[in-house]
Amino acid sequence: MGRMAGISRTFFDSFNNAYHGLIYRVLNHRFLTISVAGGLLGASLLLIPMIGTEFLPPSDEGEVLVTGEMEIGTRLDLIDRQTRKMEEIVSAAVPEAVSMVATAGTSGGWSEQVSQGEIRMSLVPSSERNRSNMEIAGDLRNLLAGRIAGMDIRTRAPQGQFILERILGGEEGVTIDIRGFDLDTLEYLSKRVANTISSVPGITDIQISRRAGIPQQEIRVDRPKVADMGLSVRDVTEIIETAVAGSQAGEYRTEGDSYRIFVQLANAEKRSLDEILDLTLTTASGEPVMLRNLVSTQASRGPILIDRKDQQRLVTVKANVAGRDLGSVATDVQALLNQIPHPMGYNLVVAGNFEEQQKSFRELFVSLLLALVLVYMVLACQYESLRNPVIVMFSVPLAAAGVLITLFITHTTLNVQSYIGCIMLGGIVVNNAILLVDQADQLRRKKMTINNAVAEAGRRRLRPILMTTTTTILGLLPLSLGIGEGADAQAPLARVVIGGLTGSTVITLVLIPAVYSVFHRQHRHPSKRDNQTKEEMKH
Repeated sequence: MGRMAGISRTFFDSFNNAYHGLIYRVLNHRFLTISVAGGLLGASLLLIPMIGTEFLPPSDEGEVLVTGEMEIGTRLDLIDRQTRKMEEIVSAAVPEAVSMVATAGTSGGWSEQVSQGEIRMSLVPSSERNRSNMEIAGDLRNLLAGRIAGMDIRTRAPQGQFILERILGGEEGVTIDIRGFDLDTLEYLSKRVANTISSVPGITDIQISRRAGIPQQEIRVDRPKVADMGLSVRDVTEIIETAVAGSQAGEYRTEGDSYRIFVQLANAEKRSLDEILDLTLTTASGEPVMLRNLVSTQASRGPILIDRKDQQRLVTVKANVAGRDLGSVATDVQALLNQIPHPMGYNLVVAGNFEEQQKSFRELFVSLLLALVLVYMVLACQYESLRNPVIVMFSVPLAAAGVLITLFITHTTLNVQSYIGCIMLGGIVVNNAILLVDQADQLRRKKMTINNAVAEAGRRRLRPILMTTTTTILGLLPLSLGIGEGADAQAPLARVVIGGLTGSTVITLVLIPAVYSVFHRQHRHPSKRDNQTKEEMKH
């Protein structure tokens, strides 16, 4: 143990002396060092277009949802039969499933009924399977395409962050809002948008919110004929009401109790329209007349749900995103939307999750700026100077180089978690520069020259700088690897802090001495005594 400690001490002493000599070479080329650091930062900014963006980081939630939508008004027995076929295919294709719940029927409110079958699967933990839930959803999408007659199949892999999405708003995938007034125009534009964005890589499972409605038969009363027969419109509507929904004919009272008499055709829900139209009414002259002679029928669709947003009628086109980040897909979609001609007063905008992402990024950017301002204010109060805090703050933009390189290498997107990591870096990366600047100020007050003070400060503070940086990086390393259930949702934060802190530390150790010597100019040339002091410090 003692021998290992001796070897470690010898190695670090050699490293420390090498760094001490490097500082003197940096001080002889101050402006070149600053230019190289600025060039490195500028080069890292070129990586921004290659780094994707999204609202929240994806997290394998261990669930897969398969939905098969059929024509509105489809009989329940047919929906059930097709759902069972879909269930057989899915159960055989997903051995990772530990439970599966299948439902068949209609969903939605009173004004929008959707005929569909749905299968929700829970998977084994991610560590026990070779495929992620997104890969399983993609395989099922390809497997089920065109296999179930009459069903429009959609698959989705929930990506976690359920609570945050409900609190902050937004939905998974990309959503396009089509706003205007005329419903027929909105329907046309929605179909045009759906066809246009289908060519965007990463877009899957396109769905239009506006539906035709539930099939129904309208019965219109022929008022002139009814009047000629000596009847009223109420007489006609009452017999239809009695036949279909039933009506109250009176009350039956016995022994102080009252019972409602309700009249309705037997098996009314199974009666065809022709059977109802065969019913007869008695005219004022006592002659019977068939109901079909007094009314006309017309096939139509249900009541239609009209959505509104910002006091405008709205139709939305929704699509899942697979294999690409949301920001890149939304950018491509918006570029195509700009090419679609539309009447004045109609808007085509990418909304939903992407809209929340843009809003969150703006707010987080303001938070980052406020954090940096507060850090500078605290440093100015502690140093009782405006110059030294500026030197310290030079280490902050250098962290951006480490952040961008790390995000690019690890294929991590810029999201809310990444932004929070950047805000944390605003207060972390300045620590190393504070150690160097504070120590250099103390040595200058002991009448040491600028160059010697900066070099000696670097030599003395190299060990604590490396210790604090290394412990922080090692502490965040397990989280950055995304090991365990749900850990990949927090991994971007750890990766940003590790990358930014590493890059800032490496550059700060070289740049801050050069910047310090520029801000604190030495007004005389080094004397022989200074050179002698330099040689003594080397030994």
